[in-house]
Amino acid sequence: MQTIIQAAREVKKTCQKTFGDMRWNCSSIEIPVDAPKYRPDLDRGTREAAFVYALSAAAISHTIAQACTSGDLRLCSCAPIPSQVLEPGYRWGGCADNLHYGLMMGSKFADAPLKMKRAGSHANKLMHLHNSEVGRQVLKEALVMKCKCHGVSGSCSVRTCWRGLQDLREIAVDLKNMYLSATKVVHRPMGTRKQLVPKDIDIRPVREKELVYLQNSPNFCSENEKLGSVGTRDRQCNKTSAGSDSCDMMCCDRGYNSYTEKLLERCHCKYHWCCYVTCKKCERLVERYVCK
Repeated sequence: MQTIIQAAREVKKTCQKTFGDMRWNCSSIEIPVDAPKYRPDLDRGTREAAFVYALSAAAISHTIAQACTSGDLRLCSCAPIPSQVLEPGYRWGGCADNLHYGLMMGSKFADAPLKMKRAGSHANKLMHLHNSEVGRQVLKEALVMKCKCHGVSGSCSVRTCWRGLQDLREIAVDLKNMYLSATKVVHRPMGTRKQLVPKDIDIRPVREKELVYLQNSPNFCSENEKLGSVGTRDRQCNKTSAGSDSCDMMCCDRGYNSYTEKLLERCHCKYHWCCYVTCKKCERLVERYVCK
């Protein structure tokens, strides 16, 4: 359970960092311990819920896989050495992230509540199960070969390699791109049972690697407890940006206030032989902008 708790903290931190430049900034994950359920923006089958479920599923398996590698879990260890033959100068070694065990245990934990009979509407359950699987598919693609050099004076005559997972932040960026192009679906009969199909192009089934949602999201400009929107009042914006963090977009054309912040930074650093660095402290004034 400590690994699951760690994964939950990573989801909260990573989600808020990934969406820090948008009106919806993942603040819904700031849920009191005694809250009975998600806020409405994550409980209504929205695009935001799609992202959070996908990232959560990926993070649980990611954290378990790396806990096996670090020895924090007794029931697993490093992944087996791959059968692939490497080119001369490369050899398998090290301790690979145990993605197989992470996916197996992660899917059991993340999907179990959604497979219970009393777990909400059938459409919502299908949506969350699908998006969770998308998160795990993106995680599979994040398993890359990493190598370390060996040799006299760093000559790198031999490289020891293993398969390790990319940082969760990189996985979140991939999922954010899927969030931006997510497909709206409807729950309708297909053959003998109801399935999720794209709303506007229902001639094809839902693709394995696309996030799906059932309900449109609010614009998140104004506070609306019923819709789960905290609004963008007092959010920081970028006056020179043309993207989603621009003051026009972030503040929903309400305007913004500016203030000056004094930053204390290290400056004029010098290296002294041998071996330390000394720096002075400099003040710098930075202009900030916040939405009205």
